Amino acid sequence: MLTRHHIDTVVRAALDEDAPWGDLTSETLIPADAVATAELRARESGVFSGGDVFAAAFVLTDPQIAVDLRIADGDAFAPGDVLASVSGPARGILTAERIGLNFTQRMSGIATLTAAYVAAVAHTSARIADTRKTTPGLRRVERHAVRSGGGHNHRFSLSDAVMAKDNHLAVLAARHGSVSAALRHALEVLPHTAHVEVEVDRLDQLDEVLAVTGGAREVGTIMLDNFGLDDLRTGVTRIAGRATVEASGGVSLATVGAIAETGVDVISVGALTHSARALDLGLDVRLDG
Repeated sequence: MLTRHHIDTVVRAALDEDAPWGDLTSETLIPADAVATAELRARESGVFSGGDVFAAAFVLTDPQIAVDLRIADGDAFAPGDVLASVSGPARGILTAERIGLNFTQRMSGIATLTAAYVAAVAHTSARIADTRKTTPGLRRVERHAVRSGGGHNHRFSLSDAVMAKDNHLAVLAARHGSVSAALRHALEVLPHTAHVEVEVDRLDQLDEVLAVTGGAREVGTIMLDNFGLDDLRTGVTRIAGRATVEASGGVSLATVGAIAETGVDVISVGALTHSARALDLGLDVRLDG
């Protein structure tokens, strides 16, 4: 969840990076008593995200600045639409302009890309989820943008759930004799509230993982990593509802629909955050006096 504390923390850090000792240009060229208005306007279509973050950039720069959001996170917009208006001291508006734009352009790009993936699987029951492939320090805002686009969030951090990948399993199997034994041992020491996900990259790995499903302490999600469509269908059939089935790897807008049609429950897509293009939004500033 993106809280006010998280917004203020990330925006203050960005403002401090951009103007650590003030805005030399605005303080030199713009009169202290000058007042301005500005409009955040779309130059292309998309899905909006980051309204509160955009507003925080201005208000934290100067509390006298007022921001009126004309659109909510998750709303679609078209070229030429006014997404927000800003008014107040001109120096502050010009100082905060780039940070406010950077955040909402980036977040709206993620939301727009996510919405395209969600639309591509809308004829199935699969949900689109993000991954931990986020910009360091910006995970909360980027994952909020995924939700704005209709997607879902995976585990937030390494502290949230167990996710056993091939390297984990290789080490554990060597110690415990088999993957099943290793997983049973892990489930015994974990709190009963902890969710466990196991990644497999071949069908012949499934049986040992399935042996640890269906009990009070169980593997809750099985990730089928980089599987072809036929193997995905086979995996879904063999798992047969005993665990949530997640597909990952090789996912694109061109492939995601067919992946969803195999019957998987979740499709995780790193591209939502690591490859989204920032949208073209502009802030048109007018000096009032």
